Amino acid sequence: MYPRLVCDHFHYVPPWDAETVEERLAALDEDLPRVAWLYERPDTSTFRYRVFNMVECLRNETPRRVAASWFSGNEIDALIPRLPRLDVLVLARVRYDARVARLIAMARAHKVEILFDCDDLVFDGRFVHFILDTLDQDTRSPSLFDSWFAYCGRLEAVARLCDGGITTNDFLAARMAEVVGGPVNVVPNYLNRCQQRTSDLLLAEKAARGFLGDGTVVVGYFSGSPSHNRDFAIAAPALARLLESDPDTRVRVVGFLDSIGPLAPHADRVEQCPLQDWINLQKLIAEVEINIAPLQDNIFTNCKSELKFFEAAAVGTWTIATPTETFRSSITSPDLGQLARADEWDDALATAVQLVRSQSRHAPLAEANAAHVRERYGWDRFGDRIVEATLHHG
Repeated sequence: MYPRLVCDHFHYVPPWDAETVEERLAALDEDLPRVAWLYERPDTSTFRYRVFNMVECLRNETPRRVAASWFSGNEIDALIPRLPRLDVLVLARVRYDARVARLIAMARAHKVEILFDCDDLVFDGRFVHFILDTLDQDTRSPSLFDSWFAYCGRLEAVARLCDGGITTNDFLAARMAEVVGGPVNVVPNYLNRCQQRTSDLLLAEKAARGFLGDGTVVVGYFSGSPSHNRDFAIAAPALARLLESDPDTRVRVVGFLDSIGPLAPHADRVEQCPLQDWINLQKLIAEVEINIAPLQDNIFTNCKSELKFFEAAAVGTWTIATPTETFRSSITSPDLGQLARADEWDDALATAVQLVRSQSRHAPLAEANAAHVRERYGWDRFGDRIVEATLHHG
């Protein structure tokens, strides 16, 4: 395991707190095509990837091609007077209500193009029961169905009022095209500037050590929500067998997990950490040698993005992932990571442990993979894709 990195704890301040609503409105006054994103309330997951990162990329282009800004649900009244000058309004995972309906009607009256952005298959009510099964929810609970049908139904109502869509991958785009009223474009998730800068610092520290730890290999599982029990269960038996057979291995679990299941007999070698902000999460990922991303392989999980791969590769950490559509399209070479079906986790873990214990093999791969994701998922690499998806989406 890598010793605790010198960057002991990053002071985290959400970068989107740096601007007032007045400043974000003023950003739309430039004499350029104008695009505004609306999201219900800024958070560290969907908002960061699907709204903040997009605006950051467009604002930092040279020369700048688009006047871009974002707003939250409680700022709709401030946004409405800007509609006559707006070219495109992107509704990112926005649920239907009277205020949103009024905004859409007024945008349409001013001939503003309206696009729907979503990064999960949660905008089509036909899949609610399937989603609950995948997320290991109690399908005997009528109130749970009430909640999820309301959530997905309100998203679907907004999607059906839009002129097109934007999403994270081709598989999810095909599902979205069945709901929205026009073409769907793909802009993948990617690193933002602060995340990339932090990752570069962590990578440099590991590289200075030659990617050598203290002899212990740590396998990390990084869970962003409390609904990944069935995903973790795919790899858990193989992880338990690894801990049993190799005393110089450990497991780090970060985020939500109800139980470590078959790892319980080795609980003294399983570190459980609370959910982290997205900057300090990079540090915890950097401190493990192997990152695992097991998923059930179904229509819902195939809609997920590949962020677990590129967030790990950016800090020189090796990934083993289920071969869903997006992981297959990102881990396209054995030099980038490993793909493991449900019955392949024992072999995949053994191979990965052997790899990271070989400095001569591991170090150059780690550096090459980090360079690869900076090129493919860097914060400033998607200007053309965003412009195409918003201003030329037809």
